[in-house]
Amino acid sequence: MSKGCLVDTTKCIGCRACQVACKQWNELPAEKTKCRGTGGGYENPPALSAKTHTRVTFHEVLDGEGNLDRSVFVKRQCMHCNDPSCVSACPVAALEKPKNSAGEPTGPVIYDATKCMGCRYCMMACPFNVPTLQWDRLAPHIQKCTFCFDRQTQPAASDSWVNDRPLSGDSGARFQQSQQTPACVKACPTGALLFGERADLLDVAWRRIGAEPDKYVRHVYGEKEVGGTAWMYVSDVPFEQLGLRTDLGETPYPEFTKLALGAVPAAVITVGAAMGGAYWIAQRRNQVAMAEKASQTHE
Repeated sequence: MSKGCLVDTTKCIGCRACQVACKQWNELPAEKTKCRGTGGGYENPPALSAKTHTRVTFHEVLDGEGNLDRSVFVKRQCMHCNDPSCVSACPVAALEKPKNSAGEPTGPVIYDATKCMGCRYCMMACPFNVPTLQWDRLAPHIQKCTFCFDRQTQPAASDSWVNDRPLSGDSGARFQQSQQTPACVKACPTGALLFGERADLLDVAWRRIGAEPDKYVRHVYGEKEVGGTAWMYVSDVPFEQLGLRTDLGETPYPEFTKLALGAVPAAVITVGAAMGGAYWIAQRRNQVAMAEKASQTHE
Protein backbone atom coordinates (compact mmCIF):
# COMPACT_ATOMS: atom_id res chain seq x y z
CA MET A 1 0.00 0.00 0.00
CA SER A 2 1.01 3.61 -0.47
CA LYS A 3 2.49 5.55 2.43
CA GLY A 4 1.46 9.11 3.21
CA CYS A 5 1.50 11.86 5.79
CA LEU A 6 -1.35 13.92 7.21
CA VAL A 7 -0.63 17.49 8.30
CA ASP A 8 -3.07 19.01 10.79
CA THR A 9 -2.36 22.75 10.69
CA THR A 10 -4.44 23.30 13.84
CA LYS A 11 -1.79 21.42 15.83
CA CYS A 12 1.31 23.07 14.33
CA ILE A 13 2.99 25.62 16.62
CA GLY A 14 5.67 26.73 14.16
CA CYS A 15 8.56 25.34 16.21
CA ARG A 16 10.42 24.22 13.07
CA ALA A 17 11.57 20.97 14.71
CA CYS A 18 10.73 19.30 11.40
CA GLN A 19 13.12 21.63 9.58
CA VAL A 20 15.94 20.85 12.00
CA ALA A 21 15.32 17.10 11.79
CA CYS A 22 15.29 17.22 7.99
CA LYS A 23 18.58 19.12 7.93
CA GLN A 24 20.17 16.71 10.38
CA TRP A 25 19.03 13.47 8.77
CA ASN A 26 19.89 14.54 5.22
CA GLU A 27 23.11 16.30 6.28
CA LEU A 28 22.04 19.54 4.62
CA PRO A 29 24.10 22.68 5.27
CA ALA A 30 22.65 25.77 6.90
CA GLU A 31 21.71 28.83 4.86
CA LYS A 32 22.40 32.44 5.73
CA THR A 33 19.09 34.28 5.92
CA LYS A 34 17.77 37.56 7.29
CA CYS A 35 14.49 38.81 8.73
CA ARG A 36 12.37 40.39 6.01
CA GLY A 37 9.86 42.05 8.33
CA THR A 38 6.13 41.37 8.57
CA GLY A 39 3.89 39.66 6.04
CA GLY A 40 5.56 36.28 6.17
CA GLY A 41 8.92 37.80 7.01
CA TYR A 42 9.36 35.51 10.00
CA GLU A 43 9.69 32.47 7.75
CA ASN A 44 13.20 31.10 7.88
CA PRO A 45 14.48 30.24 5.34
CA PRO A 46 12.18 32.12 2.95
CA ALA A 47 11.92 29.36 0.34
CA LEU A 48 12.71 25.74 -0.44
CA SER A 49 16.16 25.25 -1.92
CA ALA A 50 18.78 22.62 -2.65
CA LYS A 51 19.86 23.02 0.99
CA THR A 52 16.36 23.18 2.49
CA HIS A 53 13.93 20.38 1.68
CA THR A 54 11.19 21.39 4.10
CA ARG A 55 10.14 24.60 5.80
CA VAL A 56 7.32 26.03 7.88
CA THR A 57 5.38 28.94 6.42
CA PHE A 58 3.71 31.60 8.58
CA HIS A 59 0.27 32.96 7.70
CA GLU A 60 -1.51 35.81 9.47
CA VAL A 61 -5.28 35.32 9.82
CA LEU A 62 -7.39 38.46 10.18
CA ASP A 63 -10.65 38.83 12.05
CA GLY A 64 -13.85 40.33 10.66
CA GLU A 65 -12.57 43.85 11.23
CA GLY A 66 -9.30 43.30 9.42
CA ASN A 67 -7.18 43.03 12.56
CA LEU A 68 -4.67 40.27 13.23
CA ASP A 69 -6.47 37.39 14.87
CA ARG A 70 -3.78 34.69 14.98
CA SER A 71 -1.02 33.00 13.02
CA VAL A 72 -1.30 29.66 11.25
CA PHE A 73 1.77 27.59 10.47
CA VAL A 74 2.04 25.14 7.58
CA LYS A 75 4.80 22.64 6.87
CA ARG A 76 5.75 22.60 3.18
CA GLN A 77 7.80 20.06 1.24
CA CYS A 78 7.45 17.89 -1.85
CA MET A 79 3.85 16.67 -2.07
CA HIS A 80 4.89 13.29 -3.57
CA CYS A 81 2.06 13.10 -6.08
CA ASN A 82 0.44 9.76 -6.86
CA ASP A 83 1.05 10.42 -10.56
CA PRO A 84 3.92 12.94 -10.47
CA SER A 85 4.43 15.33 -13.37
CA CYS A 86 8.13 15.68 -12.50
CA VAL A 87 8.66 11.96 -13.19
CA SER A 88 6.78 12.26 -16.47
CA ALA A 89 8.80 15.30 -17.54
CA CYS A 90 12.27 13.96 -16.67
CA PRO A 91 13.99 12.86 -19.92
CA VAL A 92 16.66 10.76 -18.20
CA ALA A 93 14.52 8.94 -15.59
CA ALA A 94 16.35 10.62 -12.72
CA LEU A 95 13.02 10.90 -10.86
CA GLU A 96 11.03 7.83 -9.93
CA LYS A 97 7.86 6.82 -8.09
CA PRO A 98 8.87 3.39 -6.66
CA LYS A 99 6.31 0.60 -6.67
CA ASN A 100 5.90 -2.49 -4.52
CA SER A 101 5.68 -6.09 -5.70
CA ALA A 102 1.99 -5.61 -6.49
CA GLY A 103 2.75 -2.69 -8.79
CA GLU A 104 1.31 -0.10 -6.39
CA PRO A 105 3.11 3.21 -5.72
CA THR A 106 4.84 3.20 -2.34
CA GLY A 107 4.45 6.92 -1.64
CA PRO A 108 7.79 8.73 -2.09
CA VAL A 109 9.02 10.37 -5.28
CA ILE A 110 12.77 9.85 -5.26
CA TYR A 111 15.59 10.97 -7.53
CA ASP A 112 18.99 9.70 -8.65
CA ALA A 113 21.47 12.57 -8.79
CA THR A 114 23.86 10.46 -10.89
CA LYS A 115 21.33 10.53 -13.73
CA CYS A 116 20.27 14.17 -13.38
CA MET A 117 21.59 16.45 -16.11
CA GLY A 118 20.20 19.67 -14.66
CA CYS A 119 17.68 20.34 -17.45
CA ARG A 120 15.12 21.71 -14.93
CA TYR A 121 12.14 20.21 -16.78
CA CYS A 122 10.86 18.89 -13.43
CA MET A 123 10.93 22.42 -12.02
CA MET A 124 8.70 23.62 -14.83
CA ALA A 125 6.39 20.61 -14.62
CA CYS A 126 5.78 20.61 -10.85
CA PRO A 127 2.49 22.35 -9.95
CA PHE A 128 3.78 22.95 -6.41
CA ASN A 129 7.12 24.56 -7.40
CA VAL A 130 9.10 22.07 -5.32
CA PRO A 131 12.27 20.87 -7.14
CA THR A 132 15.16 23.29 -6.85
CA LEU A 133 18.56 23.48 -8.49
CA GLN A 134 22.00 23.64 -6.92
CA TRP A 135 22.59 27.16 -8.18
CA ASP A 136 25.98 27.41 -6.48
CA ARG A 137 27.52 24.57 -8.52
CA LEU A 138 28.97 24.52 -12.02
CA ALA A 139 27.29 21.19 -12.79
CA PRO A 140 24.09 21.48 -10.72
CA HIS A 141 21.62 18.73 -9.92
CA ILE A 142 18.03 18.90 -8.76
CA GLN A 143 17.32 18.54 -5.04
CA LYS A 144 14.07 17.94 -3.15
CA CYS A 145 12.46 16.06 -0.27
CA THR A 146 12.52 12.28 -0.78
CA PHE A 147 9.99 11.52 1.99
CA CYS A 148 12.90 9.87 3.85
CA PHE A 149 12.82 6.95 1.41
CA ASP A 150 16.01 5.63 3.00
CA ARG A 151 14.24 5.43 6.34
CA GLN A 152 11.08 3.88 4.92
CA THR A 153 13.12 1.06 3.39
CA GLN A 154 14.74 0.03 6.67
CA PRO A 155 15.13 -3.77 7.12
CA ALA A 156 12.32 -5.92 8.43
CA ALA A 157 11.81 -6.22 12.18
CA SER A 158 13.35 -9.70 12.17
CA ASP A 159 16.60 -8.12 11.00
CA SER A 160 16.62 -5.28 13.55
CA TRP A 161 19.39 -5.12 16.11
CA VAL A 162 19.89 -2.78 19.08
CA ASN A 163 23.04 -2.86 21.23
CA ASP A 164 24.19 -6.00 19.42
CA ARG A 165 20.99 -7.82 20.32
CA PRO A 166 18.31 -8.89 17.83
CA LEU A 167 14.80 -7.56 18.30
CA SER A 168 11.69 -9.60 17.70
CA GLY A 169 7.97 -9.51 18.37
CA ASP A 170 6.46 -6.24 19.57
CA SER A 171 9.85 -4.72 20.33
CA GLY A 172 11.04 -5.33 16.78
CA ALA A 173 7.84 -3.99 15.28
CA ARG A 174 7.98 -0.80 17.37
CA PHE A 175 11.64 -0.30 16.54
CA GLN A 176 10.97 -0.82 12.84
CA GLN A 177 8.05 1.62 12.89
CA SER A 178 10.20 4.21 14.65
CA GLN A 179 13.07 3.77 12.21
CA GLN A 180 10.82 3.91 9.14
CA THR A 181 9.02 7.09 10.23
CA PRO A 182 10.31 10.16 8.31
CA ALA A 183 12.64 12.33 10.38
CA CYS A 184 10.33 15.36 10.25
CA VAL A 185 7.34 13.38 11.50
CA LYS A 186 9.33 11.77 14.29
CA ALA A 187 10.56 15.17 15.50
CA CYS A 188 7.13 16.86 15.64
CA PRO A 189 6.29 17.49 19.33
CA THR A 190 2.57 18.22 18.91
CA GLY A 191 1.34 15.42 16.64
CA ALA A 192 0.71 17.82 13.77
CA LEU A 193 2.31 15.26 11.44
CA LEU A 194 0.93 11.74 11.17
CA PHE A 195 2.65 9.06 9.06
CA GLY A 196 1.07 5.84 7.84
CA GLU A 197 -0.87 4.22 5.03
CA ARG A 198 -2.49 6.86 2.84
CA ALA A 199 -5.91 5.20 2.94
CA ASP A 200 -5.82 5.06 6.74
CA LEU A 201 -4.78 8.71 6.97
CA LEU A 202 -7.73 9.74 4.82
CA ASP A 203 -10.02 7.95 7.26
CA VAL A 204 -8.38 9.81 10.15
CA ALA A 205 -8.73 13.14 8.34
CA TRP A 206 -12.41 12.74 7.60
CA ARG A 207 -13.13 11.49 11.12
CA ARG A 208 -11.55 14.65 12.52
CA ILE A 209 -13.59 16.79 10.16
CA GLY A 210 -16.77 14.90 11.03
CA ALA A 211 -16.11 15.13 14.77
CA GLU A 212 -15.56 18.92 14.66
CA PRO A 213 -17.37 20.24 11.58
CA ASP A 214 -17.38 23.80 12.94
CA LYS A 215 -13.61 23.75 13.35
CA TYR A 216 -12.25 22.20 10.17
CA VAL A 217 -12.70 23.18 6.53
CA ARG A 218 -14.65 20.33 4.95
CA HIS A 219 -11.88 19.32 2.58
CA VAL A 220 -8.74 17.18 2.74
CA TYR A 221 -6.15 18.95 0.64
CA GLY A 222 -4.20 16.40 -1.38
CA GLU A 223 -6.92 13.75 -1.44
CA LYS A 224 -7.83 14.51 -5.05
CA GLU A 225 -5.65 17.46 -6.14
CA VAL A 226 -3.75 16.53 -9.33
CA GLY A 227 -4.85 12.93 -8.88
CA GLY A 228 -3.95 12.79 -5.20
CA THR A 229 -0.76 13.32 -3.22
CA ALA A 230 1.03 11.42 -0.46
CA TRP A 231 1.11 14.53 1.74
CA MET A 232 -2.34 15.73 2.77
CA TYR A 233 -3.64 18.60 4.91
CA VAL A 234 -6.60 19.43 7.14
CA SER A 235 -7.12 22.99 8.30
CA ASP A 236 -9.49 25.38 10.03
CA VAL A 237 -8.54 28.08 7.51
CA PRO A 238 -9.35 28.00 3.76
CA PHE A 239 -6.38 26.48 1.98
CA GLU A 240 -5.94 29.39 -0.42
CA GLN A 241 -5.12 31.53 2.63
CA LEU A 242 -2.29 29.14 3.47
CA GLY A 243 -0.50 29.45 0.15
CA LEU A 244 -1.77 26.10 -1.17
CA ARG A 245 -2.99 26.22 -4.75
CA THR A 246 -6.69 25.50 -5.18
CA ASP A 247 -6.80 25.84 -8.97
CA LEU A 248 -5.07 22.57 -9.86
CA GLY A 249 -8.06 20.35 -10.51
CA GLU A 250 -8.21 16.60 -9.93
CA THR A 251 -6.62 15.34 -13.15
CA PRO A 252 -2.99 14.18 -12.87
CA TYR A 253 -0.84 16.50 -14.94
CA PRO A 254 0.78 13.66 -16.96
CA GLU A 255 -2.68 12.89 -18.35
CA PHE A 256 -2.59 16.19 -20.24
CA THR A 257 0.60 15.20 -22.07
CA LYS A 258 -0.13 11.53 -22.77
CA LEU A 259 -2.07 12.31 -25.95
CA ALA A 260 0.73 14.45 -27.34
CA LEU A 261 3.47 12.05 -26.22
CA GLY A 262 1.52 9.10 -27.58
CA ALA A 263 1.47 10.74 -30.98
CA VAL A 264 5.26 11.19 -31.01
CA PRO A 265 6.19 7.65 -32.21
CA ALA A 266 3.64 7.78 -35.04
CA ALA A 267 4.76 11.26 -35.99
CA VAL A 268 8.41 10.22 -36.01
CA ILE A 269 7.65 7.21 -38.19
CA THR A 270 5.50 9.25 -40.56
CA VAL A 271 8.00 12.06 -40.89
CA GLY A 272 10.84 9.59 -41.20
CA ALA A 273 9.03 7.68 -43.93
CA ALA A 274 8.21 10.92 -45.75
CA MET A 275 11.81 12.10 -45.56
CA GLY A 276 13.03 8.69 -46.66
CA GLY A 277 10.63 8.75 -49.61
CA ALA A 278 11.71 12.24 -50.59
CA TYR A 279 15.36 11.18 -50.39
CA TRP A 280 14.68 8.10 -52.56
CA ILE A 281 12.84 10.22 -55.17
CA ALA A 282 15.68 12.75 -55.26
CA GLN A 283 18.25 10.01 -55.64
CA ARG A 284 16.20 8.34 -58.37
CA ARG A 285 15.95 11.64 -60.26
CA ASN A 286 19.72 12.06 -60.04
CA GLN A 287 20.27 8.54 -61.34
CA VAL A 288 17.89 9.08 -64.26
CA ALA A 289 19.54 12.43 -65.11
CA MET A 290 23.01 10.86 -65.02
CA ALA A 291 21.83 7.98 -67.21
CA GLU A 292 20.31 10.35 -69.76
CA LYS A 293 23.49 12.45 -69.80
CA ALA A 294 25.63 9.39 -70.33
CA SER A 295 23.37 8.24 -73.16
CA GLN A 296 23.62 11.61 -74.88
CA THR A 297 27.39 11.58 -74.56
CA HIS A 298 27.68 8.17 -76.28
CA GLU A 299 25.49 9.35 -79.14
